[in-house]
Amino acid sequence: MTWEVWIIASVAMLSGLAGVVCVVLALPGIWLMTLISAMCMWWRPEIISWRTVLTLVILGIVSEAIDLFASAAGAKKFGGSKRGALGAIIGTIVGAILGGVFLSVIPVVGWVVGPILGGILGAGAGALLVERGIVKQTWTDSMKSGGGAAAGRAVSIFVKLGLTITAGLFFVIAAFV
Repeated sequence: MTWEVWIIASVAMLSGLAGVVCVVLALPGIWLMTLISAMCMWWRPEIISWRTVLTLVILGIVSEAIDLFASAAGAKKFGGSKRGALGAIIGTIVGAILGGVFLSVIPVVGWVVGPILGGILGAGAGALLVERGIVKQTWTDSMKSGGGAAAGRAVSIFVKLGLTITAGLFFVIAAFV
């Protein structure tokens, strides 16, 4: 094994760890790994192939799709409408941003918990507000839809974390194979 293999394996491992941290912070960690793998492929295509980069791109697309639509699916599963599902998606984005801003006053813990908690609560609030305010569902039905959206968002965070860990391991193994 050459020193380049060890450099790329070390970079892959560090980018995998950074990717996991990014996902916890509601940042695109899997795309960071994909970018770094593409740079490694450009530098040493005999070590990191285009198949490795393509696999990471596919994992990234799957991860983002699950992340974006899980809260909407949760809202729909518990009786929400299409508009309520859209409210859950918008609420996720707004909630993650606001959670990061408002809980950032608590060093480290707030930076991690803020976007996660904000995204979960935002998904639920977005679905609830749209179902109650626009669709005119009852409070009970709106709460069910909002709860489903929040649960879907919570599940998506763990699925995305699992896919990011899988991508990181794949990247490290690809350096040696």
